[in-house]
Amino acid sequence: MGPGVPEARAIQGMTAGRMPGVSKVPDAEGYYLYRRPEGKSGGHGVGWSEIPQYTFKVPPGWDEIPVSIADLGGTEIDLRFQSKEAGDLAVIVAPVLRFMDLGFNARVTLKEIGDPQRVIEGFAPELYGAPLNDGEVLDSSFKTQEDGGLYYYYDLSKNRLVSATATKNRVFIITISATSRQFKKHADELRAIQQSFRVAPE
Repeated sequence: MGPGVPEARAIQGMTAGRMPGVSKVPDAEGYYLYRRPEGKSGGHGVGWSEIPQYTFKVPPGWDEIPVSIADLGGTEIDLRFQSKEAGDLAVIVAPVLRFMDLGFNARVTLKEIGDPQRVIEGFAPELYGAPLNDGEVLDSSFKTQEDGGLYYYYDLSKNRLVSATATKNRVFIITISATSRQFKKHADELRAIQQSFRVAPE
């Protein structure tokens, strides 16, 4: 730095774009933890309040990649990760208004939105570019986690795994996809990502 040039200082606030969120040290099983950085904004339109933190396990070899509005899901995709060896994932943050006519500060759970079938059918065109056909939902289940949040879990055809939850006036979905070869080799870690998805309750 030359004389008379002030030192540059990065200031984080409601900052658009990619910010680090992966833990530096893996857990005992070898997984890292992604935690959505506070202050990271998304392309979710004017009037959105700050998005609550969500977390999920990240196996070694997965990297965050840029989100494009041309992606399926458009501006509601908040994050994408990819592993050339194991597959792809995306996190969708969407308003519950597509299901229910509610006020801005409404607080809604998945149970109030509908059963697992209604939720996955409502988002399938956005996630995969087309409605789900009969037989594409291979399995679905639900679980109330320790923090009281209700989560829906799906196994879909074509090696796709999904977790969904809702808090306040948003639905949060993580979708994980892989080729047949990738899924055969990495099914355990893909399911670990799916099962580890959590959203901080508001």
